[in-house]
Amino acid sequence: MKSLSWAPLGAFALAMAALAPVAHAQQKSVAVTAIVEHPALDSVRDGVQAALKEAGYESGKNLKWQYQSAQGNTGTAAQIARKFVGDKPDAIVAIATPSAQAVVAATKTVPVVFSAVTDPVAAKLVPNWEPSKTNVTGVSDLLALDKQMDLVKQVVPNAKRVGMVYNPGEANSVVVVKELEKLLPKLGMTLVEAAAPRSVDVSSAARSLIGKVDVIYTNTDNNVVSAYESLVKVGQDAKIPLVASDTDSVKRGAIAALGINYRDLGEQTGRMVVRILKGEKPGDIRPELSTKMELFVNPGAAEKQGVKLSDALIKSAAQVVQ
Repeated sequence: MKSLSWAPLGAFALAMAALAPVAHAQQKSVAVTAIVEHPALDSVRDGVQAALKEAGYESGKNLKWQYQSAQGNTGTAAQIARKFVGDKPDAIVAIATPSAQAVVAATKTVPVVFSAVTDPVAAKLVPNWEPSKTNVTGVSDLLALDKQMDLVKQVVPNAKRVGMVYNPGEANSVVVVKELEKLLPKLGMTLVEAAAPRSVDVSSAARSLIGKVDVIYTNTDNNVVSAYESLVKVGQDAKIPLVASDTDSVKRGAIAALGINYRDLGEQTGRMVVRILKGEKPGDIRPELSTKMELFVNPGAAEKQGVKLSDALIKSAAQVVQ
């Protein structure tokens, strides 16, 4: 009887031992880093995690999930990149250009998926928009600037001088400035730049535009977005309308934005990560663009900044922020 009672237990132990390596093999690791924390980039991170969960990869169960923010410091971004590369995860998600550049510089082997990068080619993350044949792919938040300027004209019909506060050290923003310098003269407008190398410089850079511009346009510059409230204060005090490309900025005091839903962008990025976790090579996956655009407007902010939005513009918005 003893041998009979122990036999099933022995068989069970052998079966569990056989299953153990399989369970271990199913465990995946994803490390996520962002240059700074602000609503748009946080939405990307949350979207990535949601897409992974939807595909069956859940933190604490079969997924090791790490997240670190560089708090706006490129030196810290490089440290995080080296640390994550040393951990040898199945994929690193790098949110925003400075973090993506840091991670790509740190590894040629660990799969890297960038997100919220305006121009990955100009940022030298990938050679072109075709599959890179390297360890890098990702999702861009590139916007059509002609449509952005159409929105500026709808908010401020007589605008001639467009101000832009930006970090000259961020490749995303430099690309936008160069494109606006080409585009605006064709529209009878000019660009007036104000540099903000750090988030603490945003307020003074905005004040330097007082009396020089009819409107301030903000792209997805991370320094500017992380300090957007200081820009809004200048806009309200000096009655300079603010038009953004980041819809979350409308909730924080911009008048309007025609932009990407960054939660959707994160989910799109997350689905790309899932493909890699299932065995695809990042170098075989073409970099993607987000094509879903949304118009947000804030009539209250418009009033505080000295303009009134047309009924037609308000009616066409996906969301009216009160």
